[in-house]
Amino acid sequence: MATLQVRRNGTYEIQFWDEYRRRRTITLSGRKYTERTARILQDAVRVLIYEKVNDVAVPHRKTREWIESAPLEIREKLARFNLCQVSSRHAVTELWSMFLDEYGFNAESTRKTYVHARERFFMFFKPNEMIDRLTKDQMEEWKAFLLATGKYGQPTIAGTIRKAKTVFNWAKKQKWIIVSPLAGVSEGNFRNPSRNREVTMVEYHRLLDACPCQEWRVIITLARVGGLRPCEIMVLRWSDIGIGENGGRFRVFSPKLNPHEHLREREVPLFAKVLEELDKLRLTLGSEGQEYIINRYSNREMVNLVQPFTMIAIRAGIGQIVRPFDNMRASRATEVERDYGAKAESVWLGHSIEEAKKSYLMVTEEVYAAAAAGRVMKPLDKAG
Repeated sequence: MATLQVRRNGTYEIQFWDEYRRRRTITLSGRKYTERTARILQDAVRVLIYEKVNDVAVPHRKTREWIESAPLEIREKLARFNLCQVSSRHAVTELWSMFLDEYGFNAESTRKTYVHARERFFMFFKPNEMIDRLTKDQMEEWKAFLLATGKYGQPTIAGTIRKAKTVFNWAKKQKWIIVSPLAGVSEGNFRNPSRNREVTMVEYHRLLDACPCQEWRVIITLARVGGLRPCEIMVLRWSDIGIGENGGRFRVFSPKLNPHEHLREREVPLFAKVLEELDKLRLTLGSEGQEYIINRYSNREMVNLVQPFTMIAIRAGIGQIVRPFDNMRASRATEVERDYGAKAESVWLGHSIEEAKKSYLMVTEEVYAAAAAGRVMKPLDKAG
């Protein structure tokens, strides 16, 4: 039971009996809070007292959401009577440091993306700001600030917002905050269609001819024909090749994916071009007894393949390709979906059918040419 009284000076008083039958009072200033807020708090106190006295959880979702989003002063008043919890205060610099030290990253390269997100966060926020004082409006202003700088594309900003959400959700799990200030903030568009580019098989052969060594021929073949991500190429072992009943598959492990995702480890057909380049590498002097297929880079987790690839592309007369490994993977995803169906594309490339439609499948020049000639091709979004 909780009652609401309004004093002459405009102060609101919510009076109730606690679980020990002691009379308690929560006061709200009429200058800061409306009567509607006071009545919502009165209802919340009724629910919380009932739960405490009867040791049950009442399914009042709206009440819980209101408490989580209520001003800190109100939550502190409730916490004084042990009706809710208010975490100890932490600064944003402490949050990011603790997260980077304690969060279980699948790969060092993933951790590095969070380091970059932290740098963009502190372009706007001060290190000593308290995380329980941050608001959704401030986060929207930060997002607008990143867009206004002109330094980052929308996919980069969307990725930054997503990583910041992970950080603040981690803070919730630590009970540092009750609700994330990024809750309800839209991440934005992760893809920029203007950066999509088909890497044709004609260009693939030109790239192979411009490679400085057989290892790089294998890297490009695994990316363009196998559809592998760079991190997957760097951890591919010779023992992964030639598995399956007839030895016609190879196993791909993805450090990028969560350990619980079923596509973290997958089997891919040993395509003829992949097998051809691997056989050439196997015969190369010095490849005997090696565990990994690619050995020219010592730091497998942090190697950046884009810069040397760009030099190969320039040498091949193709010029710079934006997001080359993403676009080689997307080009192969489009071919596999067309030739073997959406299900095979999803399993072999290691992502969901929905992700393929959203981020990988392209409308290629071949499709445009077929349409202009009156030929019908299988739609890219038809499940196989």
